[in-house]
Amino acid sequence: MDMIIGLDVHSKSTVYFAQNSDGEKVGRGTVTTSVEGLNEMTERLDAPKGTRIGLETGTQATLVARILFSLGMEPVVIDAREVRQKARRKNQKSDRRDAFEICDSLRRGIYVCQVYIPGTKVQKLRRILSRRRHFVNECTRQVNAARHLLRSEGLSTQARSLTTWCAWQKMMADPELSDLRYFLRMHARIWRQAKENVKKLDAKLEKAMKPFEKTEAVLRSAPGVGPICSATFIAALGTPHRFTNSGQVASYCGLVPSGYDSGDSVRRGHITKAGSKELRAMLCEVAHQAARSKHPLNPYWRKAMARGGYQKAVVVVAHRMARILFQMWKKGEDFDVTRLNVICEKVVKQKTYYYSVKDQEAATAQ
Repeated sequence: MDMIIGLDVHSKSTVYFAQNSDGEKVGRGTVTTSVEGLNEMTERLDAPKGTRIGLETGTQATLVARILFSLGMEPVVIDAREVRQKARRKNQKSDRRDAFEICDSLRRGIYVCQVYIPGTKVQKLRRILSRRRHFVNECTRQVNAARHLLRSEGLSTQARSLTTWCAWQKMMADPELSDLRYFLRMHARIWRQAKENVKKLDAKLEKAMKPFEKTEAVLRSAPGVGPICSATFIAALGTPHRFTNSGQVASYCGLVPSGYDSGDSVRRGHITKAGSKELRAMLCEVAHQAARSKHPLNPYWRKAMARGGYQKAVVVVAHRMARILFQMWKKGEDFDVTRLNVICEKVVKQKTYYYSVKDQEAATAQ
């Protein structure tokens, strides 16, 4: 009979519970959260290769899943919120009961939100991008702190763009800042160190993207998509084969509106903001460029702007860009403007536009 194992993972120890396909208890116990401990568990239970082992999301989930892969098992990572919602005794939580709930529910197939665990190459991309975002945010924090310090003393004119080390040095050389120079040097040192770390991580990211060179070239053929956006898209999705259509990708990115449909009441709200907020931020950054008249998605931008304003236009174009990038990746095809529902024009209402939405009659005639 097939065996199913449920784990309740903590940083030091892991509680396990095992059943066969008929729901009969095979074993339970506690091991250390390490390669040796998990290997000891599989030997105690005499678990065959390919045994499904369920665990919920958490800090140690990726590490444990990687260890189980190396032992020849099939880890299944479930969203912790779904585990809590479907627990039989929500107010009587214990490690043993959680391990049993995960094992039994996995055997009965009631879990829907199973989390994707990427391979080592994608995992490496995610780690580099995560550290890069951290140091980029640190640079921004130091610039904002320096500007706040200057404005608090009525020296707002000195709070210029601090994007280079020369700009920092020029600011600190100002004789009016003699009282603040000591504090500004502290912020400048941290900013410079964070900037150097960003450069090092950019070089590391370039090497990590070598296995994805073809995919990166395809994605960067889209207007406005650069190396960081393409790397974030690859790292967040992992593989295009996880999704059956582009609508699922837009939903995964959290760029679809929330909804409530019950009886005669139908309401649409803000976007769900599910999934990776970093990917959503990158897509929105790309979408800002659609405000230019020469951008192929500018007709959709203008239509959304007229209907809901600037912010909604950003979300609309980011949604469409997510679907376009997914199809380009899945099919391995470069960006092709002829596939969009736009035509190239020169003058519309005394203003220069380069694209507009196709007329339905013209589209039917083609």
